[in-house]
Amino acid sequence: MTDDKIELPIKRLDPTVELPTYAYEGDAGLDLRANEDVTLAPHERRLVSTGLAVAIPEGYAGFVQPRSGLALREGLSMANTPGLVDSHYRGELKVCAVNLDDERPITITRGERIAQLVIQRVPVV
Repeated sequence: MTDDKIELPIKRLDPTVELPTYAYEGDAGLDLRANEDVTLAPHERRLVSTGLAVAIPEGYAGFVQPRSGLALREGLSMANTPGLVDSHYRGELKVCAVNLDDERPITITRGERIAQLVIQRVPVV
């Protein structure tokens, strides 16, 4: 087994935002947190700020994925799952959240874990 660790420079666009972390050793995705309070009506979709920008190394890409617990409990998912972050992108990471529940709104609280960022090697084709 090889050591596939890479360095991922992260810039806090909001100095108070919590950096992404792995919930458990061996997890594939870094938890991303909302940097704003948002309420999504049934079937509404909206970009949710994370307050972070990343510098993904060339040869890699980031994939923003929904959190399965929120999807099951609340109906919160992503309209463009997985959201692709190319290595050249340096803007703010935002999550394209969607409320899949037919009846209830979903409230996202600032600081809540709303998505995961998975970094993967991507070949040139």
